[in-house]
Amino acid sequence: MLHVVHHPDYVSPAATGSRFRFDKYGLVMEALAESGRPYEVHTPEPMPRAWMEAVHDPAYVEEVLTATVPPEKARRIGFPITPRIARRSLLSVGGTYLAARLALEHGVAANAAGGSHHALADTGAGYCVFNDLAIAAHRLIAERHAHRILILDCDVHQGDGTASLMAGRSDIFTLSLHAEKNFPARKARSSRDVPLPDAVGDAAYLAILAEELRAAIDSFTPDCILYQAGVDPHGEDRLGRLALTDQGLIARDTYVGRLAAQLGLPIASTLGGGYGEDRMEVARRHARAMLTLGDAYRVIDFSDGNGDQPLKVRC
Repeated sequence: MLHVVHHPDYVSPAATGSRFRFDKYGLVMEALAESGRPYEVHTPEPMPRAWMEAVHDPAYVEEVLTATVPPEKARRIGFPITPRIARRSLLSVGGTYLAARLALEHGVAANAAGGSHHALADTGAGYCVFNDLAIAAHRLIAERHAHRILILDCDVHQGDGTASLMAGRSDIFTLSLHAEKNFPARKARSSRDVPLPDAVGDAAYLAILAEELRAAIDSFTPDCILYQAGVDPHGEDRLGRLALTDQGLIARDTYVGRLAAQLGLPIASTLGGGYGEDRMEVARRHARAMLTLGDAYRVIDFSDGNGDQPLKVRC
């Protein structure tokens, strides 16, 4: 059974003047239910302020929590920060942390939000308020739940915020596969960046992913993975420039899940990007990504060879 983190307050009214709609996070849960597949829902707590300030500038955290983010930062984020959006931002970060803790226990888990990889130290950007991936990774290591974390970012946009916030850390490796000519215009430097030309399709993408992910794991030797599983590499995505099909996304998540399982690496996924006029179809892609990752992880035989003693994950 897949362990999914969700909170009703992930869904918030759209901010005035913004095209961004928070209803996707409710639609994803509808799509999961529609699938008829078994899953267990876990409710996160808001991330405590101290952990937010361990990664973000305390002055920026204060602006968000008091809903006093200045207009220039709100424009960069893509919507104004209201008290409800501030709360959902804390919950989303808490959700990624909880998904990681569940993955450490069960092998694989998913946050039905998160993946806010553009948020920087002193501002949000690109529809991202707080960087849940960076905060969760920092807290997991600080609490000694993990020692070396790989953040795998397969969103169509570079994880520039995550790269900037985690730069210089020897215990966190950031790997970003993204469309070279897409947002952000000014890229940060990840531990490893893989910029892709426009219109890359399934076969080429999967070959590159297999080579790069295995090389990163072999060289960095992480003990768990945080996976930004954005579905915006899809060829029909409104903000993407790549050309993956539904089957290509399924193959991507199957490969990631199976490799993690084969190596005994717990993996927690986040929602990331996915944009289109048919919002339910986008939600189904997200739900399918979570279910595919869980299925791929669980088909691996963890027995010790005698068929009676499960192997433990490495974290």
